[in-house]
Amino acid sequence: MADSGTSSGPELLVELDRNSKQPLHRQLADGLRDAIRSGRITPGSRMPSTRVLSADLEVSRRLVVEAYGQLTAEGFLHSSQGTSTRVAAVDPVPSGNSDSVRARPRFDIDFAPGSPDLASFPRQAWLRAMRQGLAEIESSAFGYAAPHGLPAARTAVADYLRRTRGVVADPRLIVLCSGATQAIALLARCLDGPVAMEDPGFWLHRMVLRHNGIDPQPIPVDDNGVDVAALADSDAAAVLTTPAHQSPTGVVLSAARRTELLEWAQPGRLIIEDDYDAEYRYDRAPVGALQGVAPDRVVYLGSTSKTLAPGLRIGWMVVPAHLVEPVRTAKSLADTGSSVMDQIAFSQFLTSGGYDRHLRQMRRRYPTRRTALLAALSRHLPQAEVLGAAAGVHLTVRFPAGFPIAELTRRAAELRIRLEPLAPCYADADTAPPGLILGYANLTESQIATGVQLLGEIAR
Repeated sequence: MADSGTSSGPELLVELDRNSKQPLHRQLADGLRDAIRSGRITPGSRMPSTRVLSADLEVSRRLVVEAYGQLTAEGFLHSSQGTSTRVAAVDPVPSGNSDSVRARPRFDIDFAPGSPDLASFPRQAWLRAMRQGLAEIESSAFGYAAPHGLPAARTAVADYLRRTRGVVADPRLIVLCSGATQAIALLARCLDGPVAMEDPGFWLHRMVLRHNGIDPQPIPVDDNGVDVAALADSDAAAVLTTPAHQSPTGVVLSAARRTELLEWAQPGRLIIEDDYDAEYRYDRAPVGALQGVAPDRVVYLGSTSKTLAPGLRIGWMVVPAHLVEPVRTAKSLADTGSSVMDQIAFSQFLTSGGYDRHLRQMRRRYPTRRTALLAALSRHLPQAEVLGAAAGVHLTVRFPAGFPIAELTRRAAELRIRLEPLAPCYADADTAPPGLILGYANLTESQIATGVQLLGEIAR
């Protein structure tokens, strides 16, 4: 084991129980291993020299050498002659708390839904948009700007939404935010009365509402979308829905249900319309936004998470006039406004046509990946029922009752394949049918074919 030989080094918190029957060198190895796996000690970090750590812990240097040697053999540490011992790159282990948002470990094949093709992010076009926007923007924009967004950015978003989604988009009614997730959090602070959401529905939306003091009432979803009759039987004053491509089932809210839902909202109730991936449709005609029919009863949400990259954290709300000031205030108190630099780049990207060009490229690419996934499922998992393949960047599969979905997910993870079970989308996970939500936009056809083939072998 190499040692830096220095008299100082990074300090580590390691607890040793000298009254325990477990040997100290094993306690030390276990403690360091846990710290590395949990991410408390990050990959690439320099470890204290064996001399320094033994002095800090008041143990023999040989004991530390043994612990370091064990962790090096396991691949948690690495060193070479004359250099410091450092932490190797390992996947973090998620917390056992199922109610927390977990950091995603690295996988070779990641079927997690919600991501576009990240490798196709238009870097050069975005950079040009940023440069052009910076050349034109006034210096005052770099101060504490309006929390609801730069006027130019809101105008560009309004023009885009009117043109592509039929939204009644007055820039004065638009609030720019850090994605639809923040939009829902802001709305939760402004709404009066109970809130309902689709069941199944996007699990993160449910968590965000609960985090903001709202326990959403679950409303069933069937082949025609959210059950408006069940909604009418509830005491909800607002409902969060995904009418164009229900998350996660993929069904489209039928024309009759759209009418019923808008009628439900007439007595002063509110519809929160998350239009999360309406840009992508393959086997059906486009469906216009509900907001375009009743802008005084609908809050419209959208973002670039499925079109450009979720890491941009660019989103928007179009709100009824009576909610403008409350939502602006909530946004101001949350973070005083979204990144001006991103607003500058995105507004220029929209007005220059770069956004439209990028979407056209992705619309040509994703159907091939969808077809590859459908073919692989048909061949290797024929027992799976496919839902929601006509649009979006994911599809849902349901298996017969009793299918061991937890075992499939666990064994897939051992093969470095990430799967997202359907169960967390249900208000009562125990009532969920065995199923998966499979994202395909961020995978190559080869990865899709290999991944599903391995899943089929596990399921045999």
